[in-house]
Amino acid sequence: MTAIVEEILAGEQRESGAADLMLQTAEWAAAAFAGFDRSRVEKIARAAVEAAHSHAGELAEVAVRETGFGVVEHKKLKNELTSRALLDHYANEDFCSARVLPDIKMVELPRPAGIVLALTPSTNPVCSVFYKVVLALITRNAIIVSPHPMARTCSVRAARLMAEAAEAAGAPSGVIQVVENPNLPLIGHVMRSPRVGVILATGGTPMVRAAYSSGNPAIGVGPGNAPVLVDATADVAQAARRIVASKSFDNSVLCTNESVVLAVETIADQLLQSLRGAGAHVARPEEVAGLRELLFGRGSFNVEVLGKSAAEIGGRIGLRLPPATKIIVAEIDRTGIDEPLSKEKLCPVLGFLRVHDAQAGIARARALIRQSGAGHSAAIHSRDTRTILAYGAAVKALRVVVNAPCSQGAAGYGQDPPRSARTSGRNT
Repeated sequence: MTAIVEEILAGEQRESGAADLMLQTAEWAAAAFAGFDRSRVEKIARAAVEAAHSHAGELAEVAVRETGFGVVEHKKLKNELTSRALLDHYANEDFCSARVLPDIKMVELPRPAGIVLALTPSTNPVCSVFYKVVLALITRNAIIVSPHPMARTCSVRAARLMAEAAEAAGAPSGVIQVVENPNLPLIGHVMRSPRVGVILATGGTPMVRAAYSSGNPAIGVGPGNAPVLVDATADVAQAARRIVASKSFDNSVLCTNESVVLAVETIADQLLQSLRGAGAHVARPEEVAGLRELLFGRGSFNVEVLGKSAAEIGGRIGLRLPPATKIIVAEIDRTGIDEPLSKEKLCPVLGFLRVHDAQAGIARARALIRQSGAGHSAAIHSRDTRTILAYGAAVKALRVVVNAPCSQGAAGYGQDPPRSARTSGRNT
């Protein structure tokens, strides 16, 4: 028994030793990179981004094949938007040079954090790698990517492509690194390292909480549970098309997707009919019961349906849906811990609840976010400015998307063409 324990400990020591070497390399790279001027940084970032963008489709295919989540063409779009389009968005920003503000007698000095530890999810793996690497590069930070084990292959490939291109363009060796065989003890060791300047954590609640309790600065993005209010003044047909487009996007693996529609009673039947016309299957009561059991019958969300298509999910409860079916709508009569379909559902199943009026919808939206997803996202479809402002002020969400698909709008590309939609989401 002693020999077995010693062997286990020796293995952990080898892994932590390799991680410490990675951190040491990143520390050196960050120190060197911090002295680069804007033109050198721009050249490096552009090279990394072009490498990422040119492999956006290939890596989308790898991600879907490896994880089983989502839709290739949607992941390709996300990969493109978080590489070239993201860098273009910051093209006029200077995160390298001192800014002299004579009117207030102040000089602002941009200071890199040093080492960024980026924890990336299985649901949106490649685009999360691209996004975090781009932000690290333009601010002259070294970055260590720690991918979710379920998305290791595509994430490692993405990070390596950007690292090779960045170094070929003059970046210090080791400015982009990736943990090729992530596991909890190893990542815990890296998160607690005093060498880490900041942790960017995207994933489940336990991982985000671990990042916040690591002793290092952390920015975490955990689960969502976005409510969407459709009031009596909304363009109902347009709202239905936008909701279906959002809930079906990448098979609903974005945590910004709508979780429950809150439909004002006077337009609820019209909205259901419009949802059908936009490609939704509205489930009958017995089908709703089957969905509830399939998605949450084990006590927590069934990851076997995560990112699967509406037709595949329907098939699991005996429904033969046309392949063109985009989402399944499940009408519920309450929200709360005793109605699991009011929780976050990372699949194209959408809750639907009737509310008496807009004020009742606002109150219900607040309750949904208290249940889970506080600080994340919400959406509203309305032409009443007062209702929109009241909703935005009341709902505890970082992003309130107005008259746009929540999945795309909260990420800044809710209209067509995508880059024209950067103002489609309203920040509160």
